Amino acid sequence: MTRIFLLIIFATSLCSAQTFTSVIRGTVRDADTGLPLGNAQVQLDDRGVISNENGTFRFDQVAVGRHSLTVSFVGYETVVVSEILLESGKENIQEIRLSAAGKQLREAVVSGNRAPAFNSVQEITMEQTLRYAATYMDPARVATSFPGVAAANDQANGLVIRGNSPNSMQWRLEGVEIVNPNHLSNAGTFSDRPTSTGGGVNILSTQLLGTSNFLSGPFPAQYGNVTGGILDMRLRNGNDEKTEFTAQASLLGLDFAAEGPLSKKSKASYLVNYRYSFTGLLGAMGVKFGGEDIRFQDLSFNLSFPTEKGAKFTVFGMGGVSSNTFDPDKDTTAWEFEKDGYNIIYKNKMGAAGATYDQPVGRKASIRTVLVASGLNTSRKAFEVDPVTLSRRNQIGNDGLLNGKISLNTTLTHRVSARERFKGGVFLTTQKYRTPPVLSGGDVKLWIVQPFVTWSLQFAPSLTSEIGIHGLISKVEEGTTPGSILVDPRAALKWKPAGDKQVSFSYGLQSQMQSPYVYSSLYGMTDVGQNFGLKPTRAHHFVLGYQQLFNAKSSLKIEAYLQRQFHVPVGSDMREHYSAVNLVEERANVRLNNLGTASNYGVEASFQKFLTNDFYMLISGSLYKATYSDYLGLRHDARFDGGHTFSFTAGKEIKSGNQNLWGINAKVLWLGGFRDKPIDLEYSQKLQTTVYELLSTYSVKMKDYFRPDLRIYWKKSKTHYSRTLSLDLQNVSGTKNEAYRYYDKRKRNIVMQYQLGLIPVLSYRWEF
Repeated sequence: MTRIFLLIIFATSLCSAQTFTSVIRGTVRDADTGLPLGNAQVQLDDRGVISNENGTFRFDQVAVGRHSLTVSFVGYETVVVSEILLESGKENIQEIRLSAAGKQLREAVVSGNRAPAFNSVQEITMEQTLRYAATYMDPARVATSFPGVAAANDQANGLVIRGNSPNSMQWRLEGVEIVNPNHLSNAGTFSDRPTSTGGGVNILSTQLLGTSNFLSGPFPAQYGNVTGGILDMRLRNGNDEKTEFTAQASLLGLDFAAEGPLSKKSKASYLVNYRYSFTGLLGAMGVKFGGEDIRFQDLSFNLSFPTEKGAKFTVFGMGGVSSNTFDPDKDTTAWEFEKDGYNIIYKNKMGAAGATYDQPVGRKASIRTVLVASGLNTSRKAFEVDPVTLSRRNQIGNDGLLNGKISLNTTLTHRVSARERFKGGVFLTTQKYRTPPVLSGGDVKLWIVQPFVTWSLQFAPSLTSEIGIHGLISKVEEGTTPGSILVDPRAALKWKPAGDKQVSFSYGLQSQMQSPYVYSSLYGMTDVGQNFGLKPTRAHHFVLGYQQLFNAKSSLKIEAYLQRQFHVPVGSDMREHYSAVNLVEERANVRLNNLGTASNYGVEASFQKFLTNDFYMLISGSLYKATYSDYLGLRHDARFDGGHTFSFTAGKEIKSGNQNLWGINAKVLWLGGFRDKPIDLEYSQKLQTTVYELLSTYSVKMKDYFRPDLRIYWKKSKTHYSRTLSLDLQNVSGTKNEAYRYYDKRKRNIVMQYQLGLIPVLSYRWEF
């Protein structure tokens, strides 16, 4: 008996001592041409290899866990890729892009790609969306950890960037503009109408995302038709050597992904993901949340076809449907608020499909072409419900949005020398949208042509400049004006007085077309006379930045910015006046003109320690001011003038043997409250709807917003697969944060609507 007991202990110790391994591999390419770089030095922790003639490298038998990758090549900037998480059953594939430099530089870039701007740019990786607390695997929610960024509402991912309305943000897919790529685009709004940029959750699953870029400052010349911020989502390729799967079940939904080679004779690969909401499953069984039946499902894919001559062709797509149905409680004595007596049906459909083609031209140039077609269809119907029969009696709402967009881009990148680079191209966009139930003159058609050129020159090893010009040629077909031809100059300068210090300055004149509800606003008693003649809003944007690299593991960034907007649509009626910088989903039913201005300025700081030694941290904050001028030229505090943002994001990983990895992650948001207009209670009671005070401004300051989030996960490795059990707790303190106020006709009083309380999300993830 004693021998058997000792044998069991010995066998158990052998199992616990087992080390699980997998593969880290990838390619090293020239950032300008896309051509492979052979003989590059690739260092993984304390192991080193040389890339072959195809630029590929490979590390076998790598222990699962965290790793750091350093890639260098003579005449190119050295890059460091931190926070690599290797899990058993899955290979980790890196695509490294090296930028030519006038001289060999120290390890100054903590990324696998070239940053698209000198200032105000952040990377968002798939690994971050899986690690940060309460992101719901949504890149936009990751961005709330960055300085100067706040969510407009807990229920949605619409972003307030440096005090700008969420409407000033732009979503891009593979570098070109698309429609709002979110489920339930009306989530968290006052009027229940769809927004231009926000929604409950991103339709594109994080399983397909590579490294995306988030920009909030003066944009380089290749970016246009935007004044506030950009989230450019980039797709990753599937594994071209091995078939892999991921399955996940959580309170958000069921998620299935598959990837692998399309052919054994080539490097073609596929990556596909399908997701169905957990609430939809419960809804099918008759379970509802607060009277709401919320459902969504989506499918996304990316097919990659590299050629023998270095070119690459991809085909990708995404599509999703979602709905939110509110039914009143059958117990009418429980009706407390105005909404309790309504039946509201909201439906959302979105899809996008496209292709990219990358072709090297000689040894110093490349051409990239991207074509994407995207569309969004929303509808909202609302009915009053008879409290006796519980049947519909009056339809009180019937509106929605049809939005279609086709975007084509062709870009030529040419490296004139190691110190000089040229990039030029053109974006062609056609857009058509309709805002039902407007039937007469409700269609809006836009044509936009955006040529651009940019030239980068390294004057000296420590001094680099970039100048460019972006053109915006636009036409609103129904407009009375002949269209607009705008020229927006861009410039940036970067100085490195030492290898670990950087001072930079950026300037850009930016222009943006108006949102659908601005163009289609009514100002008469009939369905004619929309504001089709409005010009694009324009903005001067200045940023002065300083960066201190302490090592390849941590950095400090400080930026001061000033944004001056002009040609802002403003208008007035008998009771209130409007500025487009304060609108989200609202339709300002007045005549608008381009006589308004707005001003945003502030200072931001962030300290980031990448995940090394089992710990990471990102502390960011900003102090800012956002104002606007009305049709009289008077200046007021803007709706999204919160005054400050603060975010603390950190996490600690704890290893338990060779199989288990525990992670504890926290995120704390402290934001200045946004603003609202004072409500005229007397007139609201008479008209039985929310009526603001005469010529009111955003003089009501909401309370500061405070929300702590927590994420705990447990990763367990096996020989051919890994499993992750996690628990996310959004607003773990249950803080009641104010959202907006409105007049409730059932209460016959002004009611405060609060944001979400404690939201737990349990998740189980299986990768093999």
